[in-house]
Amino acid sequence: MNAIIKESPSLAQELRTALERGEGDLLSELVGAHPAQDIALALGELPRQHWHTLFERLGHERAAEVYAHLPTEHQTELLQNLDHDQASRLIGELSYDDAAAVLDELQDEHAEAILDALPEGDQQILNSLLAYPEESAGRIMTPEFATVRPEWTVAEALDHLREHSEIAETVNTIFAVTPKGQLLGWVRLKELLLSRPTTSVQTTLHSDIVSIEAHEDQEEAARRISHYDLDVLPVVDEWGSILGIITVDDVLDIIRDETTEDFHRMAAVADLPLSLRDASLKMLYRKRIGWLVILVVVNILSGTAITFFEASIEAVVALVFFLPMVIATGGNAGAQASTLMVRALATGDIQASDWFRLGLKEILVATALGLALAASIWLTGTWLGTMQIANAIAIAMFLVVLFGSLFGMTLPFVLTRLKLDPATASAPLITSVVDVVGIVIYFGVATAILQLG
Repeated sequence: MNAIIKESPSLAQELRTALERGEGDLLSELVGAHPAQDIALALGELPRQHWHTLFERLGHERAAEVYAHLPTEHQTELLQNLDHDQASRLIGELSYDDAAAVLDELQDEHAEAILDALPEGDQQILNSLLAYPEESAGRIMTPEFATVRPEWTVAEALDHLREHSEIAETVNTIFAVTPKGQLLGWVRLKELLLSRPTTSVQTTLHSDIVSIEAHEDQEEAARRISHYDLDVLPVVDEWGSILGIITVDDVLDIIRDETTEDFHRMAAVADLPLSLRDASLKMLYRKRIGWLVILVVVNILSGTAITFFEASIEAVVALVFFLPMVIATGGNAGAQASTLMVRALATGDIQASDWFRLGLKEILVATALGLALAASIWLTGTWLGTMQIANAIAIAMFLVVLFGSLFGMTLPFVLTRLKLDPATASAPLITSVVDVVGIVIYFGVATAILQLG
């Protein structure tokens, strides 16, 4: 006899049941038995009317833990439904970098009201973080860190770390500084614990410092942490004094957001401030219509180009049969080259200065691709048309693929030189441009070879 296996209810379903039935004990049990990350994920699946009730039952510290792991759009929506005192109390429980990120998403008036309700010291720190440019390293750093002095003994350093453990986000890597805060080196907590108490911190200090200036881009911070395999990256000012730290969890958020943004732009979609599930129909329409209208205008040029070669089409109708094949292949080749370059630029695998070397390589690759595709379409041309037509479409295929590949490879570098996001070199944009140029190449070659006047 087969046993019937019933799927256990999800955490979101259990929370909803407890909230709707008013079962406070069950709700407390569920909240206490699951990590804050799981509760935050489940909250996103609950109806909006249950959010406020759930947060009231969590308590201040637990609510802050859950709130810190919510998506930005959910954080903003939840905070807007709280009064200034409740919102300030919740923000006050967050780490400074998380609090700054939340306030950054609010309307200026709402953010100022919450800031005014915070202690003066917290206000000064948050205002200093929010003063840095958007997407800069300073904007996401936390000023909550502990440092030691190189002349201290290991015992003195450990005593200092114990006294300041509450203000430090992480103590796995500890930085040594001068009395004025200038960064001198770093040491791992494990090395201090294994050293003799009377040993000087200087003897265990590493001088190979990897840091980032506060006004540099967040993506550069993510690249350095990944490249140097760091768990924490110090943020310094122009004189080398440490201002804060960026940890691995901050970098994971950056990578996720930047990757999502790049995917949207490469698909010719404007940045979505909300998740796809929470975005309204109006927002999705507004974020997509702009680029589509631009691409329609670009594609009008394709029709104009075809009209220009109307006489050639009337003379050899077979040319129309091969047109979609040649043009689509050129656009696909361009999209391939663009995707490879955009991703390599985003990961730091290549730099803008590599354009010439990669350009030579792309010419060779595109030539090989063009010849292979030209040979395949030549065989089709001889079967469906004449030898002369086959020669024309094969040469056109080769030239269109070569142009598409070089254009798709070059555009991301041009945008990088202009200080623009290379992901703007979207596949739809590249294929539309290659369509226009490809039509001119295709009919131009056919007209010349077939002597169509």
